[in-house]
Amino acid sequence: MARARGNDSLERPARGAGRRRRVVHIFTEGLVTEPSYIDILKEQGVPIDPTIKVEMHVANRKAPGSHRKPINLVEEAVRLMREESRKAKRAKLKKEFLPQVWCLFDRDEHEHIETALKEAREGNVRVAFSHPCFEIWRLLHHKPVTGTFGGACGQATQRLPFARTAPDAANIKLVLPHQITGRYETARDNAKRMNAQHGDHVSLLHRDPYTDMHVFVEEGLGLAAY
Repeated sequence: MARARGNDSLERPARGAGRRRRVVHIFTEGLVTEPSYIDILKEQGVPIDPTIKVEMHVANRKAPGSHRKPINLVEEAVRLMREESRKAKRAKLKKEFLPQVWCLFDRDEHEHIETALKEAREGNVRVAFSHPCFEIWRLLHHKPVTGTFGGACGQATQRLPFARTAPDAANIKLVLPHQITGRYETARDNAKRMNAQHGDHVSLLHRDPYTDMHVFVEEGLGLAAY
């Protein structure tokens, strides 16, 4: 995977802008779905604190699919976080402007998930995790989710209300604005209720279904709605 560059992360805003920026670098497992979702949030997101501009960068936007396994994402993210932390320390940034690095990946049938989560924690990289896949988060924008998917992402995709109208599989992967805008609070509340089905004793890898994308939206991107 090509090294992600964060050289613009510590630039000062234009003179007279009156505020600093916090940069969030995001590594996504998906080549289309998650980046298209983030692009919508860039345009439609409502900030929690309007005085702090949060810049979102998909760090591996051009990486090939072979380099998008969770363990690969985390290894690259940890390296980038180390670089960004050094820059932030030299710039003496306040806590609210410290850069963040996130990985967005799914359970699916990936190997080394536990190792990826452990390395992320140790490297100060945040993870937004979905089980069985990101489509659970898309579905929660439209309806509550109960029961289990048995680890099968296809079942979640088939339940998307617009799945039957998509002419091909490529189209269903692209997140479109009308599918999510105005629905964030619904998705967040549905996710919290869904996640509450699992007791604290249940391992993250066995929480089916599960997603904490709402934590990424609020704590990572600083958004209250979209």
